[in-house]
Amino acid sequence: MQPSLKKRFWTDAKAAAFGDAWEILLDDRRVMTPAKSHFLLPNAALAEAVAAEWQAQEGDVVPATMPMTRRANAALDKVALQHAEVADMLAEYAASDLLCHRAASPQELVARQAAAWDPLLDWLAQRHGATLVVTEGVMPVAQPAASLSRLRETVHGYDSFALTALHDLVTLPGSLVIGLAAVSGEFDAGELWRTAQIDEDWQAGLWGIDEEAAQNSRNRAEGFAQALRFLALVRAGV
Repeated sequence: MQPSLKKRFWTDAKAAAFGDAWEILLDDRRVMTPAKSHFLLPNAALAEAVAAEWQAQEGDVVPATMPMTRRANAALDKVALQHAEVADMLAEYAASDLLCHRAASPQELVARQAAAWDPLLDWLAQRHGATLVVTEGVMPVAQPAASLSRLRETVHGYDSFALTALHDLVTLPGSLVIGLAAVSGEFDAGELWRTAQIDEDWQAGLWGIDEEAAQNSRNRAEGFAQALRFLALVRAGV
């Protein structure tokens, strides 16, 4: 970004139309991406949210408090330039999706996984025409090639901004199925995250809560929620 943005120097941060896109102005200075590209956003809703993050900075600029800005930078500087590679990486999650690898015991955990995960796999088969095989344990299982192909095509269909959101919605829970369900808007976001945490919650119930692990889980949950908000803003102009 230009100029150096380690400390606040501006009075007013605002969103401004730039052709069919939107940019961010710090007083009269245009925000650039870390790679020195023009920081252009697809719609007014996302631009206003980003401008609000800049306006909220006091003294030192703290990127950790600017989740929409950080994701927009990633979309422009990274995902837009490596769209196919990012899409392929996310699509590969289907080959070893969290929801397909089940516990063999105890029966209570087996039942809990089935109750939460089977409906999502049923939805995937109906919504995307992609049936995935369920197995016990962590050993690889061959998934239907046609299903993997359909899911890959689906993921490649997202533009760079939506794919940036999908990246977090898949990698944070470790499940392409959960990520696609979150993107669909057909499920409660909080319930989806709890679905991804069944194994961790079970272990915590057995051995007690490890505070470091719990904090990591809270951080990932926050990232999941931020990615959903970013996606909603991206789609606000559609």
